[in-house]
Amino acid sequence: MTATTTAPPTAPVPAEAAARARSGNAKAITWEIAKFVGSLVISFILILVIWWLFLLAFPDIGPIIGKTPVDVFHYLFTEPTSAADRGEIMDNLWITLKDAGIGFVCGMSAAIIAAALFVMFRPVAQTFMPIAMLLRSVPLVAMTPLITLVVGRGVAVVAVMGGIVVFFPALVMIMTGLANAPRQINDVIVAYGGTRWTAMRMASLPSAVPALFAAAKVSVPGAMIGATVAEWLGTNKGLGATLQQALPAAAYNELWASVLVITVASIVVYAFVGVAEKLVLAQMGTKPT
Repeated sequence: MTATTTAPPTAPVPAEAAARARSGNAKAITWEIAKFVGSLVISFILILVIWWLFLLAFPDIGPIIGKTPVDVFHYLFTEPTSAADRGEIMDNLWITLKDAGIGFVCGMSAAIIAAALFVMFRPVAQTFMPIAMLLRSVPLVAMTPLITLVVGRGVAVVAVMGGIVVFFPALVMIMTGLANAPRQINDVIVAYGGTRWTAMRMASLPSAVPALFAAAKVSVPGAMIGATVAEWLGTNKGLGATLQQALPAAAYNELWASVLVITVASIVVYAFVGVAEKLVLAQMGTKPT
């Protein structure tokens, strides 16, 4: 009678282990994205509920002025003129999104450059940060006539006003991210003959990517607000101009529909930035701030 021996279990080959790890990471990222998008959907539903409860709590507003989400839905989708009304609002929405994009790019670019300069040159930060905060305390509406007088009513006023709204909160968050770069890495780069710019490019900026995305998410609603204000008071185009014209014309269906469309657009753009953040940071192996 011969004894049988049991072969030891074979360990998975490196390729299989790597494939399993990638599959697990993909599932984790997908789950994180699903939770993020789901939270935004719940937030939007809560906005609609609060809107409806607000009108119930203040019945003096009346059904002529206070339109419910159901009224807006009928205005956009079920009434005989819904197609034309919806088309006009969507055309204005594209203008507003373009204006918001211009302000977002200008504001974020200026914030990144200023934050890098302030972190590398502390005296510059100590000199100009109080001035920046003082300018931020001035209401944007009060600055609009002066900005319009200086730059005109075209794309420049959109870039300036949107950039102002985006710049200041992004500047603070990006500066924090850049300042938190590991000092040991900067010391190594300097020891090997690297300059401040080299340390900024190779150490500070990569470590500040979570802060950059956090600043971008905060800045997306601000860019929409800046674009709307610029259109309201400066360019007379887009949904900002629609809001300005609908109120005195008593076009309350159009007014509430425009507000809802701006809200949905802001949530959607915010979701895109949030999903991009999770994908990029997952590739980098870091967590969002």
